[in-house]
Amino acid sequence: MAFGFAPGVGGGLIHAPTLMAPLVKHDRLHDHDQVAVTIWDLLAWEAPETLPKSTVAWQRGMLRRAVRYADAVVVPSHAIAHRLGEIAKVGNRVRVIAGAAPEGFAVPTDAAGRRADLTIPEKYVVLVGTLASLEHGFRAAAAAGVDAVVLDAPEGSEPQLAEVASAAGLPERRAHIRGALSVEDRSAVLAGASAFVATSSLGAWPWRAMEAMTLSVPIVAVDSGVHHDVIAEGGALVSPGELDEALTDAVGTGAKRLSVLAGDRSRAFSWASSAERVWALHADL
Repeated sequence: MAFGFAPGVGGGLIHAPTLMAPLVKHDRLHDHDQVAVTIWDLLAWEAPETLPKSTVAWQRGMLRRAVRYADAVVVPSHAIAHRLGEIAKVGNRVRVIAGAAPEGFAVPTDAAGRRADLTIPEKYVVLVGTLASLEHGFRAAAAAGVDAVVLDAPEGSEPQLAEVASAAGLPERRAHIRGALSVEDRSAVLAGASAFVATSSLGAWPWRAMEAMTLSVPIVAVDSGVHHDVIAEGGALVSPGELDEALTDAVGTGAKRLSVLAGDRSRAFSWASSAERVWALHADL
């Protein structure tokens, strides 16, 4: 989103929801020009193999420009802010403003039909993560005796992920790999899940965990700085080796408790609150 005019056009304010911004020399003091950029993840630095090489090069290059010209760099969690400080010399320009689930995110009235169209099984858990970390999720699903539905799988990764699932003890027929889904399909799949499992510990805003919490789905996540910041007491944060036990509890005796905790935690986040903090940031500048 952008407010006002671009720097150099008579004074203005730009708040970019990504690194894509007119990062050029400007005079904030005399012309009242301001440019703030947002970084939602650090995958280009922590896990470049998960992204196209062109994306990695672009993000790294734009961060270098942000270090030179941005008046503020917004990140969604304190853990990401700390890690960014180790990567780039951003000094005291970093601000933490969390994201949230999509406005109005809710279970569609035709959720059951959408799951049927997507050939989603009756009882399952949802997994998200990287190709490397999903192995732990598959193993946990096998231990809990449930099917696993993977969301946001990279295009063309289904055969590889099916093999990983099989090697982890979950038969291929019980591993359901799905790529990017529409908001309505995604909410239908999340709402029908017995639990949601975040398997990655990388520095990235957990969009799908936010959505699952909004729908009060029991949350199990690998312990990490970001998950401490975002999920906190709203789910079970465990080591990768403890996922089996934690997921078995989440789909069993702990389901009701974790569902309540997830729903309660989700109310700590909203785009209205984030917008207020954006305006406050620019007022401070």
